[in-house]
Amino acid sequence: MADIMLRVEELEAALPSMTQRRALTRRSVDWAALEADLGTALPSDFRSLAETYPVLVVDDFLVVSVPRPGAEAAWASGCRDESEILQDLYEMGDTEDYVPYPEPGGLLCWAESNEGDGFYWRMSSPDPDAWPVVVRGANGDWSEFPVGAVEFLAGVYRRTIDVPGMPRSFPSDDPKVLGLSDRID
Repeated sequence: MADIMLRVEELEAALPSMTQRRALTRRSVDWAALEADLGTALPSDFRSLAETYPVLVVDDFLVVSVPRPGAEAAWASGCRDESEILQDLYEMGDTEDYVPYPEPGGLLCWAESNEGDGFYWRMSSPDPDAWPVVVRGANGDWSEFPVGAVEFLAGVYRRTIDVPGMPRSFPSDDPKVLGLSDRID
């Protein structure tokens, strides 16, 4: 568990403005209910992030979706909605052979951009902590990274991970983290 918290701390170091969003007490997500609804466990780094932070919006561009205590079913439903969109892309041949969740090895969405980019886990292992991150750029670029979601985000904002096909302004020089309610539409 200490290693998982270290990853969240690395993300906080890469995105210092996110710490103002940190929950004062552990957020009590009902993981058993959520994971039963989804039919799968979720990565421990993501669980740790969701227990520490609400939904995060970085530079009014990237929305990191985490389940809200009491609204776990809504989060699972959102995952299924995203999978339907990915299924449509798959049927059109626009997924470079990635398949949507709940197919074996399928993609499960955990973040998206306001420009239509999708951020997924590839459910390639029975161990969710081994799932790599896959990014679908709005322009059709696909990239896979052999790290979890939190490590991926820390790498992007430390500028040690480059994501092909993203806007030039991603990541910005001074990224700001907002809550979902602060988002400018």
